[in-house]
Amino acid sequence: QVQLVQSGGGLVQAGGSLRLSCAASGRSFSDYDLGWFRQAPGKEREFVASTIGWSTHYADSVKGRFTISRDNTENTVYLQMNSLKSEDTAIYYCAARISRSQPFTPSYYPYWAAGTQVTVSS
Repeated sequence: QVQLVQSGGGLVQAGGSLRLSCAASGRSFSDYDLGWFRQAPGKEREFVASTIGWSTHYADSVKGRFTISRDNTENTVYLQMNSLKSEDTAIYYCAARISRSQPFTPSYYPYWAAGTQVTVSS
């Protein structure tokens, strides 16, 4: 299994940038699919981005603006968020699962960090 501790988040104006970090500990960090999800008030938790090895995948709503990356030396995954919009306001969660050919939905990710608030003002 893997333990996840994330940091970052905060308040930023529209058009600005934020970077989220998620540190993982456990066996075979490189074997895990690491992803980011977000949940706004009154809405379902939705997929944002995922990475395993050198492969990445993004939700259509964030393509071209967000970048996911990982540092296996530090066992850390990052989410760089640029050109932020008010609709990006949500609690962001780091999550992990053993690599599988499964949909990018919360039910397929058994390991979760506590989450952090991202608020975009205009």
